[in-house]
Amino acid sequence: MTHSDILIIGGGIAGMSAAFFLAKAGKSVTVLEREDQPGYHSTGRSAALYSETYGPKIIRKMSTASRSFLITPPDGFTENPILSPRGIIMTAAPGEEAKLDAILTEGRANGANVIALTPDELKARIPVINTDLIIGAAHEPDAMDMDVHALHWGFIRQFKSQGGTLITKADVSSITKSDGKWHVTLGNGQTHSGDIIVNAAGAWVDDIATKAGVKPLGIVPKRRTAVMVDVPADVNAHGWPLVANMDETLYFKEDAGRLLVSPADTTPTEPHDVQPEELDIAITIDRLMTATSIEVRRPGESWAGLRSFFKDGDPVSDFDPADNSFYWLAGQGGYGIQTAPAMGEYAASIICGNGIPDHMQKLGVTKDALSASRSSLTTGK
Repeated sequence: MTHSDILIIGGGIAGMSAAFFLAKAGKSVTVLEREDQPGYHSTGRSAALYSETYGPKIIRKMSTASRSFLITPPDGFTENPILSPRGIIMTAAPGEEAKLDAILTEGRANGANVIALTPDELKARIPVINTDLIIGAAHEPDAMDMDVHALHWGFIRQFKSQGGTLITKADVSSITKSDGKWHVTLGNGQTHSGDIIVNAAGAWVDDIATKAGVKPLGIVPKRRTAVMVDVPADVNAHGWPLVANMDETLYFKEDAGRLLVSPADTTPTEPHDVQPEELDIAITIDRLMTATSIEVRRPGESWAGLRSFFKDGDPVSDFDPADNSFYWLAGQGGYGIQTAPAMGEYAASIICGNGIPDHMQKLGVTKDALSASRSSLTTGK
């Protein structure tokens, strides 16, 4: 049996970002990842974009809190830039004026460069867009594409360089607690012990909690689909920002001369190696053809990934209400990549007893927003 201060279950972006900051704080940390490679189910299938105006309020705050790390990562973290220019345009339909105003107001208050666009100005930037049902848009030109591999493996490499241990093919078969320590037994019979467990198992966090005798919080894995589509020969999509509608039912962006399109679907499913469904592909194409003048005769390759949510749509980063040695780090939805530096730093700071980092407090990040005992986890409000 090997012992660590902290056992992290899950080697995706959530688990590895926390592992990096915990190791940096001097903790001995072991990460247990069930797959052959970390980040297989969600992290590795993300079409990640960094935006300070996208997602729920706490997500937007944690995205802003991640900005400096993503722009200037630690020395030796990665050979390639994590961020590259893209931009995002969020379109608003009639009735969404208040949402559009909130995005513009809050984004500017947080220091983001957000520009209001009229339908005509939007059409000038994205000539294929159908503006008949659009009353305006918010353009964040500084939103960035993210190199998911560079970020994830940067955390992994630096975690290992600080003495951390990452174990793959580590399928958890049982979790027990005795003498104030957790004992995690793997399918191969190996056992690892730790003073604290960090549950960062993504879609499987409730399964891990059940094995540990901890009450599940109600995670819901949801399938998200992406499809590649050819751009018409007379359309030059190079340099387009990502375009998403305000109600998050469609987004598309140029990718190597084609369009990556998603219906932003959130279909509840069981945690598994999720694959795209034919109906979802058809819905994707229909929504794109409704929103634009692009005719799609034959879709290209498609894939799906898991995004995991709690009932109220916000993540949890907190000790379990009934056990202050079991830490939940889950429910990031589709925003886990862009918030990873802040979420990892926040978790490490709370676990080490240091409270909320100062730069997050200045943004209005509170423990209540990420609490494992907040009432909205059950009410959804």
